[in-house]
Amino acid sequence: MKSRISLLILIVVCFLIQTTMLGRIAIGQIKPNLLLILCVCMGLMRGRKRGLWTGFAAGLLIDLFFGAVFGFYALVYMYVGYFSGYAHMIYYDDDIKVPLGMTACADLVYNLAVYCLQFLLRGRVNLQVYLFRIILPEVFYTTILALIVYYPIRSYVYRFDKPYWKEGASIWVIK
Repeated sequence: MKSRISLLILIVVCFLIQTTMLGRIAIGQIKPNLLLILCVCMGLMRGRKRGLWTGFAAGLLIDLFFGAVFGFYALVYMYVGYFSGYAHMIYYDDDIKVPLGMTACADLVYNLAVYCLQFLLRGRVNLQVYLFRIILPEVFYTTILALIVYYPIRSYVYRFDKPYWKEGASIWVIK
């Protein structure tokens, strides 16, 4: 119970930081995605189920306050957290390369999903402009922020979240 409450507090704090302070450091209206970094970190550190629930809660907060279609961001963040949990078995805590690579890939997939489901279906088919002006700078900016906030998130998770063994011997079994 203590680990779930600490995770909920961490999600709310990251949501508040993303919606208030990260708007101040936006470069050309492009700001990093702190909740996506949190979903990737929780998936890597604690496995698929914890990443899935972290992504769902983070996406639900975004849907409640900013979403036009309820459940869209919850679904996208949920998939990001779940699929980043597949690297949980091969992840080494002190290596920063895996979280940075997963964050870059997850942000690219997240932005492409937002483009396809919110812009492409409305008839805005200019992918090249969206890719080079929004997606790639945000991927770069989010990866730089992940480099900065990874170790504080890691220390918070390992301090307040209950330690437990890896999910299981096989990465294909959901428990």
